[in-house]
Amino acid sequence: MNIRAKMCVNEVISNTYSDQVKLSPVCGGGTSAEDNSFAKATPGGKLELTIDNPALKGAIKPGMTFYVDLSLIEAK
Repeated sequence: MNIRAKMCVNEVISNTYSDQVKLSPVCGGGTSAEDNSFAKATPGGKLELTIDNPALKGAIKPGMTFYVDLSLIEAK
């Protein structure tokens, strides 16, 4: 089973070593057919990640959009 969501960065909180990134699913009602499709399939939610990778420090900005993939490894 695989799930793909299209998410937008809402906020980035930086500290000395890492960035805390807050994302939410894209909204529908816009001009993008893809965004409307994703908004229908994943209409709500939130994701918060702490990224502690020096190569990515400061690289992720509010307004950027990412695909987030969930892949089932093992069913219990």
